[in-house]
Amino acid sequence: MTEAAQRSASTGRAKLADVAALAGVSVGTASKALSGSGRMRPETRQRVLDAVERLGFRPNQHAQSLHAGRSWTVGLMTTDGIGRFSTPVLLGAEDALGAGKISVLLCDTRGDTIREQHHLRNLMDRRVDGIIVTGRRTDPRPPLNGVEDTPIVYALSPSTDPSDTSVASDDRGGAHLAIEHLLATGRGRIAHVTGPEHHAAARDRARHAVGLLEQSDAQLAGGRVHFGEWSEAWGRRAADLVLRTAPDTDAFFCGNDQIARGVADTLRERGRDVPGEIAVVGYDNWDTMALASRPPLTTIDMNLAEIGRIAALRLLEAIDSEPVPGVHTVPCRLVVREST
Repeated sequence: MTEAAQRSASTGRAKLADVAALAGVSVGTASKALSGSGRMRPETRQRVLDAVERLGFRPNQHAQSLHAGRSWTVGLMTTDGIGRFSTPVLLGAEDALGAGKISVLLCDTRGDTIREQHHLRNLMDRRVDGIIVTGRRTDPRPPLNGVEDTPIVYALSPSTDPSDTSVASDDRGGAHLAIEHLLATGRGRIAHVTGPEHHAAARDRARHAVGLLEQSDAQLAGGRVHFGEWSEAWGRRAADLVLRTAPDTDAFFCGNDQIARGVADTLRERGRDVPGEIAVVGYDNWDTMALASRPPLTTIDMNLAEIGRIAALRLLEAIDSEPVPGVHTVPCRLVVREST
């Protein structure tokens, strides 16, 4: 080891020149090995990495940013202050971005357009490389304004502009998984209880569920979809309504797990065996609801973490000037538990 490298190692202040000297390469080659650019033998790159570890070298991120014209930071803007939906999306995005040593700045707009613009100005001032926008609903949202040439990807809540890049859950596939599972267990009179009709998630899941029932030998119990609220209280009231108007109902497909838990509560109170007499399927795979229900709920998992991961990968492509516009859907999965 050179005298300079020994001194750097002892003080914890190793320089790139020390790394290059220890690895037996030029400073330029060491720089390319650390940035991943340029062609070189794998063993040469490994010698540089071994020297970095041995010396405890830490690159000057500011200098790297200036050289590459990047900040190595990405903004994640959410309207979901509670974090029920945005937290899994964020974790999935961080898994993908962290592999590239990219930091994530989380901004909660709380659904307020003024607050959104405030956060957006801050992100622009920080010269973030890109932004992921997410929320607590699947309804399409207007695109961000004032982003100049900054790459944007919309996760869970797609942009209304088809030229933008969006990553969304496959509600059609999710509804089909639920109905097909109930049909496979021999159910033929299936009620659908869901949230407010003005929410895209409620409308879309209902439309796809009814469409599949119409193609099968099964019936929509009561002859209509029961729109209401995303709550256990609504699930309890709706279950009573369905049992009065369609007492031969043998299954409930619910728009979310809260509704499904309320339905299960009412069925238990009325002495109806779940799943012996009536099966119940929820949506979201929210552990707090699904596992606490009696019995635990069969439900549809939206793969929120995967939505975040795919959104991050699409953003990295856009940062590299290879955007893929349009809405990209992520498949849901069926999680079977005791309620069916």
